[in-house]
Amino acid sequence: MKFLEYQVKERFRAAGIPVPDGRLARTPDEAALAAGALGPIAVKAQVPIGGRGKAGGIKLARTAADAKRVAGEILGMTIKGYTVKEVWCETAQDITRELYLGLTLDRDARKPVLILSAKGGMEIEEVAETHPEAIAKLHPDPWRGPLPFEVRDLIFRSGLGPLQVQLTPLVVKLYALARTYDALTIEINPLALTQDGGLVAADGKLEIDENAMFRHKDLHGADESDEDPLEAEARRRKLTYVRLDGSIGVIGNGAGLVMNTLDLVQREGGRAANFLDVGGGAKAEVVHSALELLAGDPHVKGILINIFGGITRGDEVAHGIIDASRDLNLKPPLVVRMTGTREEEGRQLLREAGITPEATATGAARKIVELASATGQ
Repeated sequence: MKFLEYQVKERFRAAGIPVPDGRLARTPDEAALAAGALGPIAVKAQVPIGGRGKAGGIKLARTAADAKRVAGEILGMTIKGYTVKEVWCETAQDITRELYLGLTLDRDARKPVLILSAKGGMEIEEVAETHPEAIAKLHPDPWRGPLPFEVRDLIFRSGLGPLQVQLTPLVVKLYALARTYDALTIEINPLALTQDGGLVAADGKLEIDENAMFRHKDLHGADESDEDPLEAEARRRKLTYVRLDGSIGVIGNGAGLVMNTLDLVQREGGRAANFLDVGGGAKAEVVHSALELLAGDPHVKGILINIFGGITRGDEVAHGIIDASRDLNLKPPLVVRMTGTREEEGRQLLREAGITPEATATGAARKIVELASATGQ
């Protein structure tokens, strides 16, 4: 479950994490009233996704008239598939520096990881790539949480030692909040250092593990009607799907195999449009459903299917691919790599249908990138 910024900040405030004063507005007039009460404000689109600023979803307003005008511009706009139905109007901050503080799961270490960076205001993945020296990490014991000396060490390793007094309680409170809500991800970005030397959560993100929702039945996150339509449709079809920002549709069986396939596509110069795992033992109808989902995405310019047969049978997968290709009249080029249980039967069925399977995953990734590029799309 994902939450909107104002919902996250409500929880931050309740946990003792400083946040700017703000009001929710669903009309331009309500935004004007907020500016009249708060003074200069930031008018911020409320959608459960990043990149709002770059999309024009965050604007400053000095007066009530400004607030009414910019709210009118933001309300109703679409940001990465989400329609803006409400804006958060909060007191504009005099920021001298932007930091990052967050917690997520490190699946390799099998522990939560606290991340603190002297560079905030951008995606932490971007910081890790361009300024890895600016990031410090701490893997606290998941049973006892971070100890005081571990938190101090984290702060000093991030180069933020002079802010130790302000940062220490924030790190502890954020970790406690993550534990309370079974958070997969919780972050403050940017964590703003203001002109008066205080720290305030200028933005926030919270995503709760759906497997723990039985413990949080009273919580209500972002309106599901605002969910990415393809992700909503995938959930309805019981498919594990995440939309990405590339043009190569990827289908595989098993999360690890799909992740590896995404990496192969990128290594060959392409970018994946999605993560789609049809799971073990995928039947023909599941594969058909997955292809139908990708066929409905206008961003997909080529489709790569990577199957490793264990309990998944190659002939079953082949039947699903063939039926979908016929029924959907697929336009994007399609490349299939298949190995494992009944691979020869599956490959033969594909050949008879005019689909030549690739022998290796690397070769398949290379071919689909070439085919998608050759279309000029």
